[in-house]
Amino acid sequence: MSASPRPARPAPPSRRTVLAGTGAGVLAASVLPGAVARAADGAPLGEYDVVVVGSGASGMTAALTAARRGLSVLVVEKAPTFGGSAARSGAGIWLPNNSVILGVGVPDTPAKAATYLSAVVGPGVPADRQQAFLANGPRMLDFVMANSPLRFRFMDGYSDYYPDLPGGLPNGRSIEPDQIDGNVLGAELARLNPAYMPVPAGMVVFSQDYKWLNLAAVSAKGLAVSAECLARGAAAALRGEKPLTMGQALAAGLRAGLQRAGVPVWLNSPLVDLVQEGGAVTGVVVEKEGVRGTVRARKGVIIGSGGFEHNAQMRAQYQQQPIGTRWSVGAKENTGDGIRAGQRAGAALGLMEDAWWGPSIPLPGEPYFCLAERTLPGGLIVNGNGTRFVNEAAPYGDVVHVMYEKDRGAVGSHIPAWLIVDQNYRNKYLFKDILPTFAFPDSWYESGAAKKAWTWDALAHQIGVPAGALRSTLNRFNAQAWSGNDADFHRGDTAYDHYYTDPNVHPNSCLAPIWAPPFHAFKIVPGDLGTKGGIVTDARARALRADGSVIRGLWAAGNASAAVMGHSYAGAGSTIGPAMTFGYVAANDIADA
Repeated sequence: MSASPRPARPAPPSRRTVLAGTGAGVLAASVLPGAVARAADGAPLGEYDVVVVGSGASGMTAALTAARRGLSVLVVEKAPTFGGSAARSGAGIWLPNNSVILGVGVPDTPAKAATYLSAVVGPGVPADRQQAFLANGPRMLDFVMANSPLRFRFMDGYSDYYPDLPGGLPNGRSIEPDQIDGNVLGAELARLNPAYMPVPAGMVVFSQDYKWLNLAAVSAKGLAVSAECLARGAAAALRGEKPLTMGQALAAGLRAGLQRAGVPVWLNSPLVDLVQEGGAVTGVVVEKEGVRGTVRARKGVIIGSGGFEHNAQMRAQYQQQPIGTRWSVGAKENTGDGIRAGQRAGAALGLMEDAWWGPSIPLPGEPYFCLAERTLPGGLIVNGNGTRFVNEAAPYGDVVHVMYEKDRGAVGSHIPAWLIVDQNYRNKYLFKDILPTFAFPDSWYESGAAKKAWTWDALAHQIGVPAGALRSTLNRFNAQAWSGNDADFHRGDTAYDHYYTDPNVHPNSCLAPIWAPPFHAFKIVPGDLGTKGGIVTDARARALRADGSVIRGLWAAGNASAAVMGHSYAGAGSTIGPAMTFGYVAANDIADA
């Protein structure tokens, strides 16, 4: 990594990836007749102006927009719950120039945002798509606030991921949902997809609070934020509320907006296929509670069904090994159904080799997506040779891109990697949801995800790296930590590096020596929040064929579409911000026709 982290260079597309796009028309010609025949066999289940596939952030925003534009709308959802991956998330939303950040004085401008986004995503994303996102994002947010109970908070200090690039903001542009009372949903609250990490009972916690909760044992501000979270929880309980924040608030607020607009949401109703007539998509085939039937869409279908992170065959086909479904924290129902249906209808696919990556610990039951843990002072990441290879505090997508890039030259050398910390670190900081000084669950050790030893050499033996190399790495790292200058990988050179760190540590809040036994190691694998490849769309969110022509009647948004962020990640919420925006764009494009 350079002194100033830059968006990771994309891996060259594989032959399979190229064929997935350029061969889409041939595939559609061979598969589609069967799809139409199956559609004709299904019993009619209704007719609407717009059918939206998926009830995540993109799908519900699209449905809300279409309904408020006067169209009749149906949302079909595969899962028994609504909210998708958005409901599981921290719900950061990256939207330059929105009214929330401008209202608190964030010095953003359209020119700054355009310059920054272009520098982050590079020439691979068409300029008109970038501009469509930047122009429509603020309008979308104002629309959502006007048509739902959602309100939003500025995530003050959560830096853009490349703040040193032209137009980057060290204090950030990201927002998150404000607290919502779940009672607004009535009985529908029981069908909200649960959070990936539930908020501790009795507390009301925002995404931005986690930075300080990690430091509650060593920081007065951390302790104060903890007390504030408890006070919010107590106040909500006294009011008889069911407080929701983060992804739970986002999904609940959008669903409440749909309730007010009279939009039906069919759960347990997976997409089977698209219906085409005369070259246009005119409806969907779904299985509604086990009964297959056809829903006609008079004006269009919007696919917002998420990525393919839990489809082992698709991951093996499109992505670099080692890969699998077990390292993703995306909603388990995300198996690429909408992407494959779009491909059968003739859509080109893009970015299928990529994902919203992040270094993750493969804990038993569910992986843990590491944010603060790899950035806090007193830890480092080593490869299979026992050496450092990356700035551990770099944007999470970049860390995994480096893991794959280096592993490509020597399979098994960087996947898995190991996060190593000492007891001094453990005495100070929260780790996942384990309080400082507390022992980790036995299951972490039994699964091989965690190791512990009283000497560096013993730890090296446990994680299978050369003891001499690990000693050399730790000695060099400790010397740099004492000086505060990471000459090897420049950890701490940007504002982003310092977000999840300990301001009490000097001279570099990212760096502290690793010296106090016992020593702990955690297996690091290339996890993700979801895949970022899918249907190629234009600036109006219309699905495109490989030759660039538009598939009439078909739009896509969110992780079912190829991301406007390309192979990079502009800031916290670069998944949800564009997902909601292009859902809004798609619905308006249909309404404007």
